[in-house]
Amino acid sequence: MIEISDVQKIGVGLAGFGIFFLFLGVLLLFDKGLLAIGNILFIAGLASVIGLERTFRFFFQRHKAKASVAFFGGILVVLFGWPLVGMMLETYGFILLFSGFFPVAINFLRRVPILGTFLNLPGIRTIMDRLAGDSSRTMV
Repeated sequence: MIEISDVQKIGVGLAGFGIFFLFLGVLLLFDKGLLAIGNILFIAGLASVIGLERTFRFFFQRHKAKASVAFFGGILVVLFGWPLVGMMLETYGFILLFSGFFPVAINFLRRVPILGTFLNLPGIRTIMDRLAGDSSRTMV
């Protein structure tokens, strides 16, 4: 079993609250205050979970420069008061940054009892297969 430190537990909580505030900000018609708080909490939580050095290495790799600029540029645009444009830019950067993780996450979610049944329904399965890509690549 993997040992989780107290800082990592706090980081999971911060990231969870960040996602909640982002969702609430989008739900309340792109409220820039909630989106800004959500962005800050999500980044702080991510840094707490994986560590500062690994966070910097993740975001500032040469092949992820375009994605990182789009993600952090979106955060800045939200902070400057253009929440709709900022969230679109941030979502584009997020998809580029974490696209390599999507197949692993989808295959993991397919193994969760109730959620896996839902994800294997006929219409949803084709969408998930397209997002997951080649299944032989993601097998461990």
